[in-house]
Amino acid sequence: MYVTGDVKGYYVAAGKTRMHISVDGKGSASMIRKKEIKKVGVWLDDGRMISVEQRKKIYATIRDFAVWTGYTPEEAKEVLKYMYVERTGQQYFSLSDCSIDTAREFLNVVLDVCLEHGVVLSDALYERAEDIVYMLQSCLRYRKCAICGRRGEVHHWDAIGMGNDRRHYDDSENRRICLCREHHTIAHALGRERFAERYHVYGVYYADAPEGRNL
Repeated sequence: MYVTGDVKGYYVAAGKTRMHISVDGKGSASMIRKKEIKKVGVWLDDGRMISVEQRKKIYATIRDFAVWTGYTPEEAKEVLKYMYVERTGQQYFSLSDCSIDTAREFLNVVLDVCLEHGVVLSDALYERAEDIVYMLQSCLRYRKCAICGRRGEVHHWDAIGMGNDRRHYDDSENRRICLCREHHTIAHALGRERFAERYHVYGVYYADAPEGRNL
């Protein structure tokens, strides 16, 4: 059950933010009582409206998804909205007046879908991403190049170091990035500072990232 409401007050104690929340409708009270609900998820909406830049990125990605699937752009938009609702548990929304946070989360989901299914984008991934760290982690999750979106492999942004056995080394505390063979080779040739400057991407921490071959 998804409900909306207002934050009536809050205070910080013992490292936690404690909130007094008033939700709309009466149905939530009976559900809490009957099902003895103890945990909730909280979506913090700051009320700011979707930006022009966000709308531009979203509609460009919807068009790419439409081309890849054969849907019309309007059909593609509706499909992606319902995928967003299913994956996040949030309510259906309008791109004309949604909040800046909803637009950001929707774009994250849309890019996730494109990476998962191999949708080819007409721009570089970093130019579409609203949350660059999330995008880089998604590329690791789906094994797609953070630059071109092609099938990729894990590149260790932080060097493992001489004398360490790559087969048994625990690299969970090292930054990583997923790159295709072409961009992986370029990364080794340029070094990480020049590579980041040229392509506007970098290694991120991601404990659940898949292992990959190292050059």
